[in-house]
Amino acid sequence: MGAPAKPTWSRDTVAARILAGDSIFILHGRVIRVPQSWLGAHPGGALTILHFIGRDASDEIEAYHQEHTIKKMYSYTVGVVDIGEEGWIPLQPPINTGWVRKADLDGAMHWHNEAAAVYSAENTELSPSSQILLVKKDETVTATGPSLQSLQTPPSPLSLKIQAQHSAAYKELHRRIVDAGLYQTRYIAGYGPEVARYILFAVTSYVAYQSQWYFFSAVSLGALWHQLVFTVHDLGHLGVTHDWVKDRVISIIIADWIGGLSIGWWVQNHNIHHVVTNHPSHDPDIQHLPFFAITPDFFRSLYSSYYKREMTFDRASQFFIGMQHRLFYVIMSLARFNLYRLSYLHLWTTRNEPIKVRGGRWAWWLEVVGLAFWWLWYGSVIRGCGSWQKGLMYLLVSNMVPSPLHVQIVLSHYSRSTADLGPAESFAHRQLRTTSDVICHPSVAFLHGGLHLQVTHHFFPRLPRHNLLEASHLVKEYANEQGLEYAEFGFLDGNSDVRSTLKGVADQLKLMRMVADAEIREAIETKRN
Repeated sequence: MGAPAKPTWSRDTVAARILAGDSIFILHGRVIRVPQSWLGAHPGGALTILHFIGRDASDEIEAYHQEHTIKKMYSYTVGVVDIGEEGWIPLQPPINTGWVRKADLDGAMHWHNEAAAVYSAENTELSPSSQILLVKKDETVTATGPSLQSLQTPPSPLSLKIQAQHSAAYKELHRRIVDAGLYQTRYIAGYGPEVARYILFAVTSYVAYQSQWYFFSAVSLGALWHQLVFTVHDLGHLGVTHDWVKDRVISIIIADWIGGLSIGWWVQNHNIHHVVTNHPSHDPDIQHLPFFAITPDFFRSLYSSYYKREMTFDRASQFFIGMQHRLFYVIMSLARFNLYRLSYLHLWTTRNEPIKVRGGRWAWWLEVVGLAFWWLWYGSVIRGCGSWQKGLMYLLVSNMVPSPLHVQIVLSHYSRSTADLGPAESFAHRQLRTTSDVICHPSVAFLHGGLHLQVTHHFFPRLPRHNLLEASHLVKEYANEQGLEYAEFGFLDGNSDVRSTLKGVADQLKLMRMVADAEIREAIETKRN
C-alpha cells in the first residue's frame, strides 16, 4: 500500500500555521514544514529558509540543491496546495516585517520583533508599492507576534500570471542545463590549468621571498589568493565534487589554512546574497555603511536582518558617502581586511552553535585550527622581512593585490536595481533585474575567475564555473524569449556605471543637506521676526 494522501491546505491554513510558529514553504505543490532543529543545522543558514516562509520556493530550491536533497525534503511534506494558472499566491515571510522565532530560557520558542517594517507610500521605480524596508523598532510599541495582516503582501507592480510564466520557463531551462551535462565538473580541462597557475604563483612567491625580493613575493602571494578565491567560491556552492563533506574540507584548507578567511562565514553570507540580491535590508553584500551606500534608502538608518543591528547613518557615514565615488578604489584596495574581521566575528558568534551537519562540530574546529595555522605561517613571513617597514609593505601589498576581485563583485550588482518587488517576483526575474555580466575577452577570463558571467551564475549557483559560458547562451535565449533584460557591459563601462551610481547617491546626500540647512535658516529667521 502506498502512503496515505496528504490533505489539501488552503492559503488561510498555511497562514494560520505560520502564525502558530511553523516554518512552511511550498515545493512543487507540496507544503513542506521545516523542523525547528533543521533551521539551525541548515548548511546555508537559517535565513535562507526564513526568507521563503509562506512562498513557493521551488525554483530557488532546485537552483541551490541536488536532486537527492530535494527528495529528502519531500519527507517533511504535511499537505498539498492547489497551484493555479497564476501560481501560488505568496504570503509575506515574517522575517520581511521584522519577526523571527527565538527560544526562551526554558527552551520554548516565541515570536521576537527585531525591527519595524516601513511600507512604501509611493509607487515609483525606486520605491514600488511592494517595498518593505526594516528600521529600528519602536520600544514603546508592543506586539506578541506577526498578524494575519502582516503576512499579506502589499500591492505589487508585477503580474502573478507573467511571473508564473517566467517560473515555468525557468524550470524548462534548468532541465536543458541538466540534459546538456553542464553540472559535470571539468576537472582536467577546467581545473588543470588553474592548479598549474596556483603552483606557479606559490613557487614564485617562495623563491622571491628566499631571494629577499619581498615586494615581488608579496605580489605573487596576493595573486595566489586572488585566484584561489574562485575555487573556494565553487566549493562553497558544492560545484566541484558536489559532495558536502569533500567540498567543505577542501574549501577549509584553501580558504582558512592558506587564505586566512572563514569559508563558514562566506557560505552563509553569500547564500543570503543570492536569495535576496540587492535588498537594502537583507542583502549583506550591499550593506557597507559607513563607507558605501548604493541607494538613498540607507539614509534611513536601516536595520539589517543579516547582521542583526541598525546600520546607523551617522556623521561618519555622511562624511564617507559624500565622497564615496572618489574613495571607491581606495576602499576596495583594503577590502580584504574587512573580510578577516567578518570571518573572525562569524566564528566567534557561532562558537556555541556551529553548523551541525555531517558529523557535528568538526567543520567549525577545522576552521579555527586552520586560521591559527594561517596566522602562524603568515605571521612568520611578515616578521621574516627583517624590518617593520618591509613587513608592513608585505602585509599591504599581499592583501591589496586581490582587490580587483572586490571591484568585480560590485560591478555585477551596485548599478542594478535595489527595489523590493515583493514575494510575487519570480526567481529568474529577480536575478536578471539585480545582476549583470562583465564582458571580457576569453584570454583574460581567468582574471575574473570565470565569474564575470554573474547572471548565469545567479541562475544556477551550483553550476561549475567552467561551464558558465556555454550555459550563458541558453540563459540569454531565455531572457529574450521572456522579454527580460540580460544586462552586460565591459569592465571599464561597468566601473563607470558603479561610480556614477555612487556619485548619484552622494549628490542626493548633498541636496538633502542643502535642504536641511535652508530649513534651519528659515526657522532661525522666523524666530527672529
